[in-house]
Amino acid sequence: MTIKEELKGKNIIIPDNPVSNFLFNNTRSGLLWLIVRLYLGYAWVDAGWHKVTSDAWVGSNAGAGLTGFINGALGKAADGKDVTGWYASFLENAVLPNAKVFSYMVAFGELLVGLGLILGLLTGVAAFFGAFMNASFLFAGTLSSNPLLFILATWIVLGWKVAGWYGLDRWALPLLGTPWGRKKTSS
Repeated sequence: MTIKEELKGKNIIIPDNPVSNFLFNNTRSGLLWLIVRLYLGYAWVDAGWHKVTSDAWVGSNAGAGLTGFINGALGKAADGKDVTGWYASFLENAVLPNAKVFSYMVAFGELLVGLGLILGLLTGVAAFFGAFMNASFLFAGTLSSNPLLFILATWIVLGWKVAGWYGLDRWALPLLGTPWGRKKTSS
């Protein structure tokens, strides 16, 4: 009998190494995640609050701040620096014509991501959207703190089960359940 025949139809589980198991499955790692969450959450709340209270992002002149940011990215793309052609095309053809809508989405999105991380509510979801925004900023050629914030958010996404243990997820996740933990109802 060959190995292929022997393994056919078997579910093989490869156990986590002890470090990964601790970080991503053990509630004792929650204190480490709390520190990371608070740092990341503060960064997002701070950025979002500045935008939400700025007339150039939200208000009578909404979209002006984002338009300036996009024009800077398009200038870099024209010079062949930092911004790839496909992303510059997306910014020019999708975001720029809808700058007012995207301006509100960015401003309130940053604030909500930060609050979710600080409160530890839907921590993995908040971190995912934070990482998504960081990736978008990186594609637009903005370096600053985005690489660090992206890495930390990605780690929190991986540790979503325990990252919000010292937060509202401790109670919210058992109430909401997980797709693999829900009982099927029969009709």
